[in-house]
Amino acid sequence: MIERIECAVIGAGVIGLACAHALASKGMDVIILESEQAFGTHTSARNSEVIHAGIYYSPGTEKARLCKLGRDMLYDYCQSNGINHQKIGKLIVATSENDIPKLDKLLKKGHANGVNDLVSITPLEAKELEPEVNCVGALWSPSTGIVDSHGLMLSYLGQAEQQGAVLSLKSPVNGGNITDNGIILDVGGMTPMKLQCDNLINCAGFFSQGISQRIAGVPKETIPKRYLARGCYYTLTGKSPFRHLVYPIPQDTGLGVHVTIDLAGQVKFGPNVEWIDSIDYSVKPKPTQSFCSSIREYWPNLPEDSLLPGYAGIRPRLHAAGAQTTDFVIQGYDTHKIKGLVNLYGIESPGLTSSLAIAGEVSALLT
Repeated sequence: MIERIECAVIGAGVIGLACAHALASKGMDVIILESEQAFGTHTSARNSEVIHAGIYYSPGTEKARLCKLGRDMLYDYCQSNGINHQKIGKLIVATSENDIPKLDKLLKKGHANGVNDLVSITPLEAKELEPEVNCVGALWSPSTGIVDSHGLMLSYLGQAEQQGAVLSLKSPVNGGNITDNGIILDVGGMTPMKLQCDNLINCAGFFSQGISQRIAGVPKETIPKRYLARGCYYTLTGKSPFRHLVYPIPQDTGLGVHVTIDLAGQVKFGPNVEWIDSIDYSVKPKPTQSFCSSIREYWPNLPEDSLLPGYAGIRPRLHAAGAQTTDFVIQGYDTHKIKGLVNLYGIESPGLTSSLAIAGEVSALLT
């Protein structure tokens, strides 16, 4: 027997839950299929929990557009729904004169992306904000914040369930096929079933490509290659010397080893970038010397042996090490010619910030 549903969402991370919330609120019957035993166990729970302002992304890209739009939507949502968050602000610091032109370029990029409150400040002004930070110039982003990612996901899920959506845990999608009457999925788990859906949202993070490959009828040429970039975080022992987020000049591989403060006031440093071939969340007992050296460029007073292993997250990237950074891929009918199917690939940072905006895009593609 084949069960039927109007819409299936594969993946109960922050994007999947936001999509389920958006589609259920439009009146769709929605089931969320999650292979793990809880929601949000991968990328959504293993990040810096930063609400990004939208500074770093190339103007005109989906990342730039959806980050700015999603940031404003997320602040409104958190305020309206009692989600713990704080508009804590961020310093982006240059530690050598050679980096000043990069800072100027970043300021122009931020303004081009509509981050109009981003301003250049002097080293003295930076010292007033963060007395222990060493820099020769800085940008101040007052609209950067932090959020309780678990509380956010719980809220998305709760609102989706209030609209009739159902979360099915331990329900891996083992395969499927495209038919004239919808998309049929082979769902595993304790009670395997065949599920026929009119609409399918494949937003399983770094598992999205594998799911598309297992669904017969999805054109192989539309499935991008997957790359995995692991980032490790280390926790600072003792009292925090920081009141705001502090970021160095971004690197080719990412935003650099930066200071993150969670809502409890705990300081974390990270992430580094390690290209890996399979899912591995291990963190070495001690950070590398280069990890600590990069911190001391802007915080010279980092005490020896003050960093403890925190956690690792993995970014689902669409480019290899050294290659040009790619954009979000939100793939609908125009690309794969399959009615009712939306595939999401490469939804890394700023995915959390953009979650409501991405959900809006997905909803628009279907409705």
